[in-house]
Amino acid sequence: MQQAYPPREFAKLVGKHVKTLQRWDRTGVLKAHRGPTGRRFYTHDQFLEYVGMKADASKMNVVYYRVSSAAQKEDMRRQMEALQMFCTASGFAVGEWLSDIGSGLSFKRKNFDRLMQMVEQGQIQRIIVAHKDRLVRFGFEWFHQFAARHGTEIIVMNNDSLSPEQEMVKDLLSIIHCFSSRLYGLRKYAKKVKEALKNEAHRDPA
Repeated sequence: MQQAYPPREFAKLVGKHVKTLQRWDRTGVLKAHRGPTGRRFYTHDQFLEYVGMKADASKMNVVYYRVSSAAQKEDMRRQMEALQMFCTASGFAVGEWLSDIGSGLSFKRKNFDRLMQMVEQGQIQRIIVAHKDRLVRFGFEWFHQFAARHGTEIIVMNNDSLSPEQEMVKDLLSIIHCFSSRLYGLRKYAKKVKEALKNEAHRDPA
């Protein structure tokens, strides 16, 4: 089961225009696959072929799952069980299971950092996650392209029930708190500047 890229996404991945892909498809340079409805798509193996790489059988599949707090042990268990069933049904032999307890807003997670290092070192064929935000809360597309450039495919099971809404609310509140604190700090600074200018204006010339 490979990642399927629509033409626009694949064109962005390889740094070409969609019209170039259409021409390559017509001339046989890089033939697109077609679904039951005739829609064109490309596979991850085609991307690897384009960048001069081949799928390496020695690379492993890695499952990554995450929750925000230790109180979410039940969510962690449900993620792991769902991913086990998904990998079995998809025929993926998993070489390593990595998990973290930490916010999806933070990239300072022990096993997330290890995962990215393994991608850079070309050790991973596929990363399998239950939902995009189990990997990162924001910026998933950047990490998706980063992984692809290193020959790694990210497969998202996309089970919305494994993406707790209360966790997203908590992360959004953290962002709001951060920006409101900065805004408050700027207001205090502006007030001090205003007072300093006022005092300077009332000071008698030397």
